[in-house]
Amino acid sequence: MALALRILFFFIVVAAALLIFAGQAGLLKGKPKGELGVKDGKLQRPSKTENSVSSQADLWPDHPMLAYAAIAPLAYTASVGDAANKLRSVLATMPRTAIIEDTSTYIRAECSTALVRYTDDVEFMFDDGAKVIHVRSASRLGRKDLGANRKRVEAIRTAFSAT
Repeated sequence: MALALRILFFFIVVAAALLIFAGQAGLLKGKPKGELGVKDGKLQRPSKTENSVSSQADLWPDHPMLAYAAIAPLAYTASVGDAANKLRSVLATMPRTAIIEDTSTYIRAECSTALVRYTDDVEFMFDDGAKVIHVRSASRLGRKDLGANRKRVEAIRTAFSAT
């Protein structure tokens, strides 16, 4: 029995090491799901699995993951330019986060995990009429994110509100 446990432990350690190596080598980065960006005033719909959140989830009332995906947009009172600058500052302080696309009404960033380097896409669309920033955060790989995208958006919200 002790030998079987040692062999099992050895295989678990090797598998974990290979996973970390693959992540560090960029093999687990993945590609964005679908076409990102703003289409007809909307961000892409949330994933059909538990690995994304969107402040526009209610635009798809028949979506199977609506309850999981729904999250509030970020609110602002300043000008859209000031809100965008504030959001850029918040994203600049987040580790392993890079702004990939940046226009006057849309910002897209990529965030990666520390050890395995899984990559998530985070999008922000400014609605100056409503004074909100719609947000969508989605994992590229896997069916579940263990709440990582929701935690990220809430951390951004906290930092955005604090500055």
